[in-house]
Amino acid sequence: MEPYFNIPMEFDQERFDATVEHTVRAGEKGYVCAAESNNITVANTDPAFGEVFRRSLLNNCDGSVVALFLSRIHNKPLRPYICADIFSKYIRNGRYRHFFLGNSPEIINGLRQRLTAEVPALEEMRFEPLPYCSVEDFDYEGIAAMLNADHPDIIWVSLGAPKQEQFMSRLLPLLNRGVLFGVGAVFNFYAGVGKVRRAPRWMRRLRLEWLHRALEEPSKNIPRYWGFIRILPRLIRQEKRTVTRKPQ
Repeated sequence: MEPYFNIPMEFDQERFDATVEHTVRAGEKGYVCAAESNNITVANTDPAFGEVFRRSLLNNCDGSVVALFLSRIHNKPLRPYICADIFSKYIRNGRYRHFFLGNSPEIINGLRQRLTAEVPALEEMRFEPLPYCSVEDFDYEGIAAMLNADHPDIIWVSLGAPKQEQFMSRLLPLLNRGVLFGVGAVFNFYAGVGKVRRAPRWMRRLRLEWLHRALEEPSKNIPRYWGFIRILPRLIRQEKRTVTRKPQ
């Protein structure tokens, strides 16, 4: 991974998938963080959270606008690898044992019903909600025991950012194996219940998924986007300096 906006990111999707595959097949472990606007903001203002990203196995760019800014600064095509697309791809490829962890019982039940109807093999896999609490108060030993008994290859974690990234970094030392993915609202997108839905395809093509999220949950997402906008000029200046320092 190379640093972009002070966060290591992997933009090569084939290398990303190969790293996940190797980690799973070797019986190793790690966690994957989504580099989207809010996480980038927090990582650049909270050194401890920035360290969570630097200790990860992989970080995917989960924002099409973030990828657009970086593509223009570096003068090369950088494509985002969106969490919802990774999730859809991995659960349908039939190569892994999955564990779906987090969010509310309502969302988890909706997710189970939707996914097992589309991919019957998932009926044999675990779907477990987590209680609503601070990141310090989870029963990490109990959660790790549950996961270690199931032996999943991929563990999808839906707690929302930045909590899920902090959760994964705390849980990882207790696990025997497996790759944890922080996927936030992806469970909500697929559950078919509740008010959170993924943006329509035309908005995604126009890089307007952020606008859909802002209108869907304004009290939550507008302050997050504003936080990113406030630090973006500084990040762009810093990123441009890294480009000028690179050998030609």
